[in-house]
Amino acid sequence: MTSWRTKVLPPLLAIVFSVLVCSVALVISGADPIRAYGTMIGQLGKGTTAVDTVNLATIYYLSGLSVAIGFQMNLFNIGVEGQYRFAAVVAAIAGGALRLPPVVHTAVIILIALAAGALYAALPAILKVTRGVSEVISTIMLNAIVSGIVAFLINPSQFGVLTGNNLRTQPIPPSGTVPGIPVGGATLFGFVIIVVVIGVGYWFMLGRTRFGFELKASGESATAAAAGGVSAKRMTMIAMLLSGAVAGLIAMPELLGRDHNYAITSTQGYGFTGIAVALLGRNHPGGIALGALLWAFLDKSAVSLEQVNVPKEIATIMQGAIVLSVVVAYEVVRRADLTAMQRRVGRALAGGPASVSEGGAI
Repeated sequence: MTSWRTKVLPPLLAIVFSVLVCSVALVISGADPIRAYGTMIGQLGKGTTAVDTVNLATIYYLSGLSVAIGFQMNLFNIGVEGQYRFAAVVAAIAGGALRLPPVVHTAVIILIALAAGALYAALPAILKVTRGVSEVISTIMLNAIVSGIVAFLINPSQFGVLTGNNLRTQPIPPSGTVPGIPVGGATLFGFVIIVVVIGVGYWFMLGRTRFGFELKASGESATAAAAGGVSAKRMTMIAMLLSGAVAGLIAMPELLGRDHNYAITSTQGYGFTGIAVALLGRNHPGGIALGALLWAFLDKSAVSLEQVNVPKEIATIMQGAIVLSVVVAYEVVRRADLTAMQRRVGRALAGGPASVSEGGAI
């Protein structure tokens, strides 16, 4: 069992450290930290900021889950960016071309996105399993290639249309969209319900299924897992495909809930943000949700800083400081916990009193 320090102290230390770093940055920029923080928090109550924050957090959550699945196997799937963009353009093209009944149309688009994301993750997975090629290198290369694939597919000579100065796919009919949920004067992505189901499924898979146990065991020690009859190569392949499949859904909230087409100018970078969100959430579905909300809040409230003459780029410093704080805090507490445990074991071996409660339970 992990000690209370491992669970409670790291988040507290991370919060304190990140607030201090951000406050120093604000003071250096000539701003009042308290006023800046108050302005950002107050922005949530203005206009559609709160709903916009949840909508963006929905996207970040999917991205964080995709990265976290790889992390469970000690795989660094940095290719989530390429996987979600490839899946988005393929799903948008298919969705615009198909004519199906409502619900069925939407379900088919989602299934196509899942399959396309998994397909784009299959190549690095195969190279990893059969040739030992680092997934970091192969996925980075595929991230670069995807821009060319998107540009080719959206070309008017292929599947795209030119609207003004922007290239985009054919619009998806209403039968293939996901209706939004009115909240005050804003609209919440209806896809948020699907995302909640996915999050619950991720939690159930990790903590309540044999597959989840084998996935985590293989990530902890491939050798020990193999001794228990678990194939590390098989788990690597499955983890990469699952990660890619979830990545394929990242653009779906916007595609099916707002834009209804995928354009050459569609937002990029969600895959890389997912890495930070997964680190913040420590690969736990609840932690990832909080990390996604925090990251989305900083993104959406950053513009309010200009009202108090603070550069909005300060929010980027805050995001970096938070990620760094979480990583450092968990490592510091982990080492302190390990040292305390080693001292207790040493006293026990020496015949001295070994207090199980001292310094936390093992």
